[in-house]
Amino acid sequence: MTVFFVSFWERRIIIPFRRGTPGWLITTIKTKTYATDTYQRTIAKALKGKYALGAFNVNNMELIQAIVEACEEEKAPLILQISKGARQYANPVYLKKLIEAAVSLSNVPIAVHLDHGDTFDLCKQCIDEGFTSVMIDASHEPFEKNVEICKKVVDYAHKFNCSVEGELGHLVGAQFDEGEEGGAHSTSGHYTNPDEAVKFVKESGVDSLAVAIGNSHGAYKFKGEQHLDLERLKAIKKALMDAGLGDYPLVLHGASSVPQYLVAEINKYGGKMPDAQGVPEADIEVARRVGCTKVNIDTDLRLAMTAGIRKVFTETPKEFDPRKYLGPARACVKDLVRHKVKDVLCCAGHAFD
Repeated sequence: MTVFFVSFWERRIIIPFRRGTPGWLITTIKTKTYATDTYQRTIAKALKGKYALGAFNVNNMELIQAIVEACEEEKAPLILQISKGARQYANPVYLKKLIEAAVSLSNVPIAVHLDHGDTFDLCKQCIDEGFTSVMIDASHEPFEKNVEICKKVVDYAHKFNCSVEGELGHLVGAQFDEGEEGGAHSTSGHYTNPDEAVKFVKESGVDSLAVAIGNSHGAYKFKGEQHLDLERLKAIKKALMDAGLGDYPLVLHGASSVPQYLVAEINKYGGKMPDAQGVPEADIEVARRVGCTKVNIDTDLRLAMTAGIRKVFTETPKEFDPRKYLGPARACVKDLVRHKVKDVLCCAGHAFD
């Protein structure tokens, strides 16, 4: 008997017919969502163990291979994230099949997450496709509307054992939070307010919350001193705990550290990335210990891949075989991911807890 996964939520068992009967009997068995159950258990284990899960954005084969191989070697659980843009670029069917291939070749837990879903319909589509979790990002809406949209997604997702991530606040970087006075936490600024976080989680029912504490997307996160508002993060965590929500999982978006060795490599081989800087890894380590159980990483992957490609193009300008430059680029991404899961997120060795 051969058992293999044909999707994120099905197992298909192939059983040969009796002797003398040609062909194969193919039986599809709907089971409890294996990957979703894994996602929920790994989140709980990460909270208990004070490590974080790397949530890596993917949109092509090389990125998926590099990330999964690195985590397999380090025995680290992981989350593969797919954004709306990635779905548009690569086609959801291609991405799904690539991830299914990765799952079949790997032993570590792999969750599949929709990153920054902007509509209920997109979230529903991904839930129906078997994603283990989705993010509905209505943070640009007024508070009550944000709650309303998130609750609608939660009500649908939970029917399928799918987890939902919401976001409160705006990822504007370490800029002055409009409305902040005397160190208080305003309700009109860009950063996440601890009391509003409690209200938001209770009313929306989201399973995890992405917070705004000075983080932002991209390779140019800060002007001047690099820092996150870690005291605010601690206040959010405490407020959730005091409100009876337990050790509630928080999410850190815009968490790429923009390694300066990669920026230097890109610039050395023809790139122009002046003043690129990210979140200090020391801040990410503190956030992990406080309770940011899911840490999103995208920009760093792009930097690693770009550095690898640029080096080949510069050193061997006659090269035109994609394997000769995508291969080294994939190796750069793999090295980066191994460092992240081992030295920053500290999830290496926890795949089989």
